[in-house]
Amino acid sequence: MVERHRRLDRVFRALGDATRRAILHRLADGELTVSELAAPFSISLAAVSKHLQALEHAGLVRRRVVGRTHRCRLNPKPLTAADEWLRAHEARWTRGLEALATLIRENP
Repeated sequence: MVERHRRLDRVFRALGDATRRAILHRLADGELTVSELAAPFSISLAAVSKHLQALEHAGLVRRRVVGRTHRCRLNPKPLTAADEWLRAHEARWTRGLEALATLIRENP
């Protein structure tokens, strides 16, 4: 259970950065090289590499080396765990808000 929470923490930490979310968005269309991923950003290749390392640490990106080229692809499985966590909390909040609405209607 503790390790599951740690993995989820790494996913949410990785998703907390706009550049990393943009990288994931680009990888949703398929595998790209690090240079291709870095092209639209106004940051250094080293900075993109650090973002990729954070995404890899969270399990969201897989990297393979072909010669001197690093190719990256999205691994959506950790996003499923994050989605499940969010849905569980959404359901809890929805029930709480519905109970509050009922209470307000019954006690004007």
